[in-house]
Amino acid sequence: MSDAAQPSAAEVRAAAEAVKAALDRHLDAVERRSGEADPAVYAAFNELAAAAEVYDELLYDAYDEVTPFEIPGDDTLPAYAGPDEPSVLNVLIRRDYTINEPQRLLAQAQRIADLDPDSAAGNGRLGGEPAAVGESVHAALGVLFGEFEPDEIASRHKEFGLEEGDSTLWVAAAEEPAEPGEWLSAPFDQADPEQVICRFDVSSVFDEEDEEDLEVLGPGG
Repeated sequence: MSDAAQPSAAEVRAAAEAVKAALDRHLDAVERRSGEADPAVYAAFNELAAAAEVYDELLYDAYDEVTPFEIPGDDTLPAYAGPDEPSVLNVLIRRDYTINEPQRLLAQAQRIADLDPDSAAGNGRLGGEPAAVGESVHAALGVLFGEFEPDEIASRHKEFGLEEGDSTLWVAAAEEPAEPGEWLSAPFDQADPEQVICRFDVSSVFDEEDEEDLEVLGPGG
């Protein structure tokens, strides 16, 4: 604990009172929420998180103590600022993969090309020379993602020599439907975190955090 610029006991007490008030507002918003994406709940959640973070920092600076709160980091979404009843949705998906078995990927792509030669059309090397899908990872990926839907690839990734990384899905509100082809040149540039209604993240880091919690609790819970 540092002796420099330590907060006073009154400041810590005021921060604790702010957390209590934020808890009451959050519970009230939850009890009154109008639906799964109620903006009042999002706002109250963010206010509670901010108040808890301030209290946590002051408590540590003043007394070298911590709270059991898990404070969201800077990568959390801001409060929802979209329409209460959206009529247009944008669904943004990112899935990361590692090519951990390239030979399996090449073999699967070659099998697809053998069954359907047209599936390999347009997969060329730099310079325009044709690329054999059984020899070029670049061409093989073009065949694979051209043949299968992303959800099918996700469910069968091991068959294609891929290993899953992190993934996220954002469901965002939009003001009006986009014109055909309007955003195809820059599909992700208009993503607005304040319009996100809900998101779903998958990452191995969550499993690691669960394992760490079990280690802290011990075998007896």
